[in-house]
Amino acid sequence: MPDALKSRLKQMIVNTLRLDDLDPQSIPDDESLFDSKLFGLDSIDALEMVVAIEREFQVKMASSEESREAMSSITHLAEFIRKRAPAEKLPS
Repeated sequence: MPDALKSRLKQMIVNTLRLDDLDPQSIPDDESLFDSKLFGLDSIDALEMVVAIEREFQVKMASSEESREAMSSITHLAEFIRKRAPAEKLPS
């Protein structure tokens, strides 16, 4: 059964970074978001993603180190959000 949060995060990456030619479901859960051959994030992309995630899930990434660790993969990002987001912000 697909994980709704991971699916939402993949769609957010495609939308936020305007990767229209990338199928969100083709993004592996453990793919490195920074070193990926699919879409390796640069600092501007990472900032855009942090802002989108903080707004969407009402979580705060306190430092660049915390955001880099949280965004190391879809799996890590989903874990970070599940620990910090209000339950009503998580997809069911």
